[in-house]
Formats: sequence, C-alpha cells, structure tokens
Amino acid sequence: MPIHYLVAILAACSITFPVVAQSSLKLPKTVKVDTAALNAEPICDPKMASSWRKAQIIEGVKVRESNICEPDNPALIAAAVKGTNNISMGTLMETNLSPDTIIKTDDMDGDGDPDRITIKLEVIELNGRTPDFEGLIPTFDIAPGIQPGAWVFAPKTSGMSTENFESMRANPLLRLPSPVIRVEVGDIVQIVLENTHYLPHTIHLHGVDHPFTHADSQISGGDGVPQTSEMFLMPGERRVYQFQPRHAGTMLYHCHVQTHTHLAMGLVGMIVVEENRPNNWLQTLNVGGGHVRYPSVAIQEEFDEEFDLHYHAMDKELHEIIQKYNDPRLIARDMNRLYDITDSTEDYYTLNGVSFPYTLRSSVVFAEPDQKIKLRVANTSSESIALHTHGHKATITHYDGVEHNPMAQITRDVYHLAPAQRLDLTLNTTNDGLHSYGDGIWLFHDHREKGITNNGMNPGGNVSVVVYKNYQNEIGLPKGLGVDISKYFTQEFHARKFPIWQDLDNTGTLGEPDALAGMNPETRTAVINLIGGFVLGILLYLIIVRRQYAINIASETLSRLKGKKGSTTND
Repeated sequence: MPIHYLVAILAACSITFPVVAQSSLKLPKTVKVDTAALNAEPICDPKMASSWRKAQIIEGVKVRESNICEPDNPALIAAAVKGTNNISMGTLMETNLSPDTIIKTDDMDGDGDPDRITIKLEVIELNGRTPDFEGLIPTFDIAPGIQPGAWVFAPKTSGMSTENFESMRANPLLRLPSPVIRVEVGDIVQIVLENTHYLPHTIHLHGVDHPFTHADSQISGGDGVPQTSEMFLMPGERRVYQFQPRHAGTMLYHCHVQTHTHLAMGLVGMIVVEENRPNNWLQTLNVGGGHVRYPSVAIQEEFDEEFDLHYHAMDKELHEIIQKYNDPRLIARDMNRLYDITDSTEDYYTLNGVSFPYTLRSSVVFAEPDQKIKLRVANTSSESIALHTHGHKATITHYDGVEHNPMAQITRDVYHLAPAQRLDLTLNTTNDGLHSYGDGIWLFHDHREKGITNNGMNPGGNVSVVVYKNYQNEIGLPKGLGVDISKYFTQEFHARKFPIWQDLDNTGTLGEPDALAGMNPETRTAVINLIGGFVLGILLYLIIVRRQYAINIASETLSRLKGKKGSTTND
C-alpha cells in the first residue's frame, strides 16, 4: 500500500489539533479543599495540664509561671533544682526520672548550696526502626507528620520510652535537643554517660573547663576524642566525665565519635556554667522549650527572665538511615562510608528541637514592657545562621561564653552565629524606638530564607516570636492579627497537599485548579473528539491499506452464503 495514504490521514488528524487546543484554553474552575477532611491538630495540645503554667512551690522550690501553651513539668523543675535524691517519692514519680538521675550533695564551701553534682545521661533513639512492626518508635514530631530519625542524650529515665502502653509517642523526657545542663563555677561535676545505644559514643565538653585525662587515671581520657583522648564507649558501657569549671559562660557538650554524623543526629546540648553565689540552687537540667523557670541567683540580680535557644538543622538523607535498617552494621556502613556530608543539604531547621508551628507551643519568648531578658543562643547546625529579631535590637554581651568588652558591646537586630558558636543576648523591652518598638507579637528567626522552611515549605523552620503578655490568650498562644494559623497544624500542609491561600478571596483565585477532580466540559469534549478522531483515522487507514483483503473476504463470505442458499433449495 502506498505510504501517501497514511501521510494524508495523519495530516488530516493534525489539522484538528489547533481546534482542540483552542477549545481547551479556558481555565479550569477552582476546587475548594474541604478543611474538615484535613488531618488537623489542636493548636494547643488538650492533654497539656493548665496547672503546669502557673507559678507554684514544689519541694520548697519556687517554680515560676511559664505563660506558654506547653510549659515544662513543674515537678521536673523541682527535681532538677533539688536533685532526685532530695525530693519525695511522690514528686519523683511525676517526673519519670530515675532516682539517681541528678544527685546533689556536699556544700563544700559552706554557702548554702550543694557543690558535688552527678548527672546521669542515656543515649536514646527517636523515630527509629523496630523489628516488631512497620512504623517508628518512639515517635517525636518536629512539626505535624515530620519525624526525622534522631539520637539524643536524655536524662536517665524510669519506665518506658513511650508515653504509655497504647501510645507510640516518646516519653516527654526523650526529646530533641539534648537537655541544657546548668552548674556553678567551682562545682565538682560528674556526667555519667550510660551507653544504652547500639553504636559507640563519647562526650566532649565543648568550651567547658575540663582536664584532658581524669585525675584518677592517666589512661582514661576526659576530652571525648577517641583518636587522642580515650577509647570508644561501647554499647552497655558507662563512663564518668568529671570537671570543676573555673569560668562562667554558655558552652556545649556533644558526642565526638564520627562528629559529622553523631552531632548532626542530635547528640549535642548546651552547658551553662553560672557565676558562684551563696544559696545558688540551680535548675540543673532544662528539658524542653527553653524557658528557665528557676534562674540562678546571678541571673535574678540583673534579669527578669531567662531563655535557652538552641538552633539545629538536619539533612533528611542522614536521618532516614536509621529508618531503613535494624542492623547496626548497615547503619554504620551508610553513615561512616556511604553518607557524604560534603553533598549534604539541610532540610529541617529547629529551635529547641521543634519547627514552626510547634515553636509557638513551647519556644516562645514572652515579655512585658521595661524588662531585661537573658537569651542564651547556640547554633549546632552545619551552617551559619543569621538570627533576626523583629521589633527589638538586642545587645551581644558574650561570645562563646566569654564576656565581650562592655565598652564595645554591639546592639543590633541580626546576630551571626557560626556552627557551634554561642551568643548571650540582652533583650531590653524598653519602648524607646531602639531596644523595643513596643508591645506586640514580634517574630525572631533565621534570616537565611531556607531556615524558615520545613523541607522547603514555608512557613516553617526555626520561626518563633517575642510576644508581650497582653497579646497572649489564656493558654499562652499569641493572639495574632494576621491570617488563621490553624492550617499549619495539618499534616497535609507540610506534605504539600493543601493550597493555603484558597480562602484569600471569594473567587478562590489562588486555590486548587480542578485538574484532580476532572476536566471542565469543554476540555472533556475536546479530548473525547480527539481520541475519537484518532480511532476513526486508524480504522480508515486499515480499511484503505487492506482494502483488497477486505474485498476478497467480503466476496468469499457472499459466495458461501449463496452456496448455502442454493443447497437448501435443492434439498
């Protein structure tokens, strides 16, 4: 059959394309996503006890009010101040701490507070694999539905790693980041690391005054570096890191085994060494959102409130490794030999272990006019951050735990922190147009724009607020004047399934196009005509190409029918 027949048919079909295109130029209608069908969470967890927010006295400890949605357990604050060896069993049972988590003894200088402090830490995995079922355990969401695998130093606990037998959520003591440790200049401090993990670990006291080797042994190192100071702390082993700090400041502690991965996985926390004062009982552990509910004597002499702000970032490629395998050999292989940090990208940005919108629950800095607020800031991500405060210019008083020359201290609204760097900031809320612009809800965030995203979705990341108390509701949430924030507390938003601007106007000009629900009638008709034209064209092509074959078949069929008819007549 000559090819020109096929060419002619295809040419005829191609003529219809512009017509079809013209008929489908009309934009599809907007489909409104039903917000009632979204997997929405309450903005403030209803399980949070409102009594925890109130100022109260427990075991003789005056626990300050914490006017935020999810404050820390006041019983935990009391245990951290008095020590688990100096509180009642009833209070201890409310904390989930082990009886030997914080031991405080020996007022060696006779000034009314204990000077020998022992702190026991474990290594805990969050959002990891289990051979028992499909899923992660214990779960810790940094934002709705976002569960990167992580490791943390956690206070030694008594009981389960989950909330209860029916829940997969982590025990509240087991959370990102590793807790803040507070001690006093001159204290004899022992951090006892019990390696309850499946990989080796150590502790390096970053910036903290400590010996290279322990005083009682020249073969047991104290710097945490396996290549120079000590052997690996293997699973099931324990090690005591002892130091007596001579210098106050904001420091760090972190694992120094394969630091490029172990620190990034979450094995890092802040150590605060406070000035020595009489009767200076300290909140030895700050586990949670950052508000220090029992500040030191020195802080109370100068500041109205104190907050610990720990910034961290995570590369999801690294954190997914522990969610792939149950075999430590495969995890070690992928982390130590296959994972390439030089090709890494940070995907999740956290403040005190969570990302927006959860930062509004626990990592809010609340304020009142004419206050001085102490902010201790640490950056443990692998990149620098540019922390910016809206409505305020804070003064940088300390770099890496060392006071800056008071005559040269800088007041500004963007604060650069390199990886592992710490800053002490004084936030002055005097409404003078410089230190503060007045009452309100003022953002503070990393001004690298990717720092305010969750895996690239904005808003997210390390965004939080300085909120004045007359802009907080009864449960400590900011009373915003902008758009409704409830949509950000849905898994669909963070999974990129929800058009957050669909309600900006009545016509839904920025909503979801109807492509998923079906085509509009004009487009549907055009597509049907197009498909029908192609089918018809193919049939015509087959008929023309095989016309002689079709004629022969038709003739043979006709002859057979005539033959059968004649045979029937003769019979």
